Amino acid sequence: MRHETSDLWSEVSYLAYHLHWPLDDLLDLEHADRTRLVRQVADLNERALQG
Repeated sequence: MRHETSDLWSEVSYLAYHLHWPLDDLLDLEHADRTRLVRQVADLNERALQG
């Protein structure tokens, strides 16, 4: 399945900003793994803002 380039860059920039991982490591992730990480980081951010 091919994903939109803008979606890919949104995911990668979000994770790079929060996790400080190298671009190559983020691009090497499978799409499902990358989106799972995006959800988990978003959940952590939400909890941090609430608590």
